[in-house]
Amino acid sequence: MTTTELDAPRVAEIGKYRVLTEPPRPDLLALVEIAAQVARVPMATINLITDTAQHQIAAYGFEASICAREDSMCSLVLHDGEPVVVADASQDDRFRDNPFVTGVLGNVRFYATHQLVTPEDVVIGTLCVFDTVPRELSEEQEHALVGLADRVVDLLELELRTRELKRSNEQLAAFAGQVSHDLRNPLAAVSLSLQLLREELDGRADADGGSATFLLQRAQGGAQRMQSLIDELLAYARVGAELQRVPVDLHAVLDDVRADLTTALVGSTLLAGDLPTVMGDPVQLRAVLQNLVANALKFTRPREPAHVEVDAVRVRDGWRVEVCDRGPGIPADQRDRVFAPLARIDESVEGSGIGLSTCRRIVEAHGGRIGLTDAAYGGTCAWFELPD
Repeated sequence: MTTTELDAPRVAEIGKYRVLTEPPRPDLLALVEIAAQVARVPMATINLITDTAQHQIAAYGFEASICAREDSMCSLVLHDGEPVVVADASQDDRFRDNPFVTGVLGNVRFYATHQLVTPEDVVIGTLCVFDTVPRELSEEQEHALVGLADRVVDLLELELRTRELKRSNEQLAAFAGQVSHDLRNPLAAVSLSLQLLREELDGRADADGGSATFLLQRAQGGAQRMQSLIDELLAYARVGAELQRVPVDLHAVLDDVRADLTTALVGSTLLAGDLPTVMGDPVQLRAVLQNLVANALKFTRPREPAHVEVDAVRVRDGWRVEVCDRGPGIPADQRDRVFAPLARIDESVEGSGIGLSTCRRIVEAHGGRIGLTDAAYGGTCAWFELPD
């Protein structure tokens, strides 16, 4: 493969990461400092090499800069397929005449470079450590530097995926908002027309009035369910767009949920243990608790009232909150599927299939996990974990 053929995919990969024109990132600066400490050298850098230049996007022990590709030491061994460690570059035929060795740009003697390979198997640059005096690396140091080179790529990928996810969420929210707006207007017109027809029928006493009124009631109920579905879809799409992080008293949140579900709780039992204060978005965490409690109230055994228990336990680095019912339970092979949008296990139970998927998006946006397990007295426990 020619140099030009190797350059094109590398330049494209580097462009995705958007680091060539931005100030040095703190996480990358911290990593090159660790690399220098591991190698016990005064200088280290992360080099990304385009078709024309070497860009030092983070450096330790000196000021990062850009140099022509033909002056780059790392460019000479970029595609060697393995780390390159040179005790004294002035004695190495590959580097003895390089300006970073001769004194024109630097006085490098010890030199070690580790390729940065993306998940697409493209070499985009190197993690490089060096010194102005000859030295050697131990096997343990070499192994650690290889690991650090992998972490450089991990950090670049993490920022890229985070940026892509944010853009995707923004696009999804915008799309859902437009669809919601487009659906609400005709739905409002339908609901208004149905209401006017019902009022007209209520004023008549003909033989067909009762039947027509019943049909209108069903139509109005369908319109209301459509409105609820639109609202839930919009809420699902907006999760993660604006995430606050403040102390949230989950016990107080559950009190609000209890008040909102007053009608659903008639004849049912809702018990609460000691719930913690966590860091998160109060509006979104309330939506999680309300969805889980409302779901639990729907699942009961024949001829038995709903019984729901909410409690929390301390787990490593956070809290686990459980909402348990005494219903028929959910088969183990179905427990992950219920978190998919619009998924429903029991068609006889009222619902849109949006609630649990919204809960998952909220919890994961908080850096947590969510799932289902068996309840102690039968039924299902919906749980979610939030980090401190």
